[in-house]
Amino acid sequence: MHAIDFKEIQEQLCDGFRPWQRSFQFWARASDIYTGYKVFQLRVSFVKDVKKQEEMWETQHELAAHKIYAMCSDLGGFFLKVAQIVGKPDLAPAAWVRKLVTLCDQAPATPFDAIRIVLEKELGKSIDDVFDSFDDKPLGSASIAQVHRARVKGDKRDVVVKVQHPGVEKLMMTDIRNLQIFALYMQKTDIKFDLFSLTKEMEKQIGYEFDFKREANAMEKIRRFLYGNNRKSPVLIPRVLPHLVARRVFVMDYISGIPILRLGDEMAKRGINPRGKMAEAAKLNILNSLSQAYGQMILKSGFFHADPHPGNILICKGSEASHHLLFLNLLTLVLSCTLVSGDQVALLDYGQVKELPDNLRLGYANLVIAIADNNASLASQSFRELGVVTFAKCENEQQELLQLAKTMFDTKMPPGVTVLQPFSEDSSIKKISVEAFPEELFSVLRTVILLRGLSVGIGLNYSCAQQWKPIAQEALLSSLLSTAVFITQCNNNISGRRQKRRCSSLRRLYPVD
Repeated sequence: MHAIDFKEIQEQLCDGFRPWQRSFQFWARASDIYTGYKVFQLRVSFVKDVKKQEEMWETQHELAAHKIYAMCSDLGGFFLKVAQIVGKPDLAPAAWVRKLVTLCDQAPATPFDAIRIVLEKELGKSIDDVFDSFDDKPLGSASIAQVHRARVKGDKRDVVVKVQHPGVEKLMMTDIRNLQIFALYMQKTDIKFDLFSLTKEMEKQIGYEFDFKREANAMEKIRRFLYGNNRKSPVLIPRVLPHLVARRVFVMDYISGIPILRLGDEMAKRGINPRGKMAEAAKLNILNSLSQAYGQMILKSGFFHADPHPGNILICKGSEASHHLLFLNLLTLVLSCTLVSGDQVALLDYGQVKELPDNLRLGYANLVIAIADNNASLASQSFRELGVVTFAKCENEQQELLQLAKTMFDTKMPPGVTVLQPFSEDSSIKKISVEAFPEELFSVLRTVILLRGLSVGIGLNYSCAQQWKPIAQEALLSSLLSTAVFITQCNNNISGRRQKRRCSSLRRLYPVD
């Protein structure tokens, strides 16, 4: 007769109750924050003095910031990702940003004994059989995984081993479903925007992040595209060790760097003025590199890295970049204060990638051109092509649609504005209700918001639409030429009734002499 393992039963019961416990904690805290704002809105409506109103709002935002911070910090996991999205200086109140930005490096690490079990189960070998050395203290820990420095047997290079936290998938999917219900309520009552579709896309994308084999393949696909379509890739991309890839573990090469959160201190140590020409040139070089990479990925390939938050961007010296492959922990943006033209930006963490269908890719190319050219008519047409359904509550609908497009899909801040409030009473989203928003476009929207936050965070104001306009034009021209070649081939060699009908339709759209 087998002895009853009461400890195992206790652990199973705890695992079964954890999702219910997290759900209760989320709803209790989210309800408290929401009702706090609703009661405050009623109180502030009786105050006529504008300056007094602003002071009251600042106090309310401070109070809410502490509550949001506590919720995200205590629950961790998915809510750390929420903090990354919400805690942007261009998106949230300043009080929120000041508080939430400190959460970037606070994901708790899993004890090494539990990590060892996951690693050895996934690779099918013991750590000692695979690695000459393995640092049991993690370099960093994020919401889904943590990373360790190691050295593979027979290889003198240092590598980084990314290992998934055990049990994290079930908890994070519980969190996001709770958020979906909250988003559905908010879009029915307070925010006239299709938030539910955005959370559905988040669910899909985060679900992908638990498959490290998919992430490794995505990293290699983007690497081949950028390295194959440029004389010199605008960003460096880590190379995976293909024989050490599993669903919850994979290995890549490593290099060190400087966290951006210590950028000011690092500049001070080196006697560099953070607002001087040298620092400005370095920042501009970073943004130009990232813009080129993202413009090409989104508009030319359609398959792109969809998570450019500061923790996934590194800077490597040119001399190192030519000999090493990059990786550091998931929670740092590294910047060399002596950045020169030979240095490169590295883009990490390919858990969130997105592939746009051609119709959305080309429709977005038209929207980029509309924003860059300040063309309200083309912006309105592009929204229709993309499947963004809006309902206007104002007279100058096209101009407000253009402003909405800029708010959603451009990084440039309006003159004199340091904090963008997309859901304020005078915003375009309040004047134009977004009733339907394609789920596939959420990753593009999130990418632009993160790039905007990065540019604001390092003190530069630039327009990704202006930088992407030539790439968008090239993408549209390439598509047109491909279609023209196909039509010509149809004219020369038509076979089959279905192909004849397709060629006839294309010839009407794109007549070729």
